[in-house]
Amino acid sequence: MTVFSMARLGGRDGLRTSHLLPIALACVIAAGAVTAVAYLLWPTWGTVGTDGPERLPISVGGTLFNVPTMAIRMKIQRHSGQQERVDLSFLYPSLEPPGPQKHVSADEVVEEMTQPIDRIFLSIAAHNNSLSPESRLSTIYPRYLEQASTPGQDGLTLRAFRPDTPYGGEDLYFANTPPLAARCTRDKSTPGMCLSERRIDGADLTFRFPRNWLSQWQDVANAIDRLALQLHGGK
Repeated sequence: MTVFSMARLGGRDGLRTSHLLPIALACVIAAGAVTAVAYLLWPTWGTVGTDGPERLPISVGGTLFNVPTMAIRMKIQRHSGQQERVDLSFLYPSLEPPGPQKHVSADEVVEEMTQPIDRIFLSIAAHNNSLSPESRLSTIYPRYLEQASTPGQDGLTLRAFRPDTPYGGEDLYFANTPPLAARCTRDKSTPGMCLSERRIDGADLTFRFPRNWLSQWQDVANAIDRLALQLHGGK
């Protein structure tokens, strides 16, 4: 009778253990996944990249870029290898990567948002055989532009988009020497911003900067050229 009871008890314990083991493993895996996601998405406050490489080789659309680690805006993108997109920012006019982000109060965030923008934002994304920036400039934009153009300073020309078009409320600026083409929003409740695009092999580079910088547009055009050259291995 004792032997039979012990056998039954052992069977129950074994069954309970076999049920608990998968649950315990699932909890461990889930905890590891949560930890990984939290690490990747946690804001990059404090010192960042002090022990890592200054630059990372990143391939976008099969095109290799040599990217300053501190210029990468999102921690999840701070790794070498193939990526579909990477978002960067550079101080202007130095074109140096920004320093490490610091933990700031809500009042400091509001104060910072009222300060003039002091950097160029750059997104590098695989174009996947979409229409090139040059083709968009020569074949798409002209359909939506006003006929009249306004000559600007030092060879910069402005043409407004018609209000009833997808680009209503924006203007197109372009120049030949140095070459620059930028589509810009107008100043309203927030300052106007411009974007200028170029294609390098399998990737499209989209530069964003404040519209009021166009008062010194040659400097902006030269800065865009220098950044593209620095990132794409001197090519």
